[in-house]
Amino acid sequence: MARYSPSIQELINRLGALPGIGAKSATRVALHILNMPEEDAKALADSITNARKNTFRCSVCQNLTDSDPCPICSDPSRDNTTVCVVESPRDILTMERIHEYKGLYHVLHGVYDPAGNKSMADITLNQLIERLTLHPEINEVIMATNPTIEGNATALYVSRLLSNSGIKITRLASGLPLGSELEFSNDYTLTSAFKGRVDITS
Repeated sequence: MARYSPSIQELINRLGALPGIGAKSATRVALHILNMPEEDAKALADSITNARKNTFRCSVCQNLTDSDPCPICSDPSRDNTTVCVVESPRDILTMERIHEYKGLYHVLHGVYDPAGNKSMADITLNQLIERLTLHPEINEVIMATNPTIEGNATALYVSRLLSNSGIKITRLASGLPLGSELEFSNDYTLTSAFKGRVDITS
């Protein structure tokens, strides 16, 4: 006999498919939603629908936004000579949290990962190259991909690709443990890694 009705089980399954949510957490969240006042549950559903409908990639940095250019790209106070390259939109939130970086960003939406069937064509590398070509004022690209095998390989590939461009290519310092992710780094470690970034152009 099924533990829950089909509709409840479907909700649990959908929630359980989200990253970082296991079966127990999915069940707990599903039951919480079902116990919410109807107007709150409807507001939650509407917010998901609206976010899906109104969110797209910034034409400049590829970050998720509901305005184009996004607020960071359109901010005149940002340093437009540096571009920090990150794997995902959530990495921008992490970098902004430490208040150390005042430049612009570029979101790759992944990294080079042959084992995961993700090639360079599957990330926004072409958009980055086009952006650097159109904006000669950019003189430094900071590779802030995660310090994993795939993140390091992507950073190395980009540095070699831009080796003759005259643009300085730097990498966050090794204060970040190998295999870790920016999202889970504490502010002190991330700030130290940012300040101690190294040149990987050569």
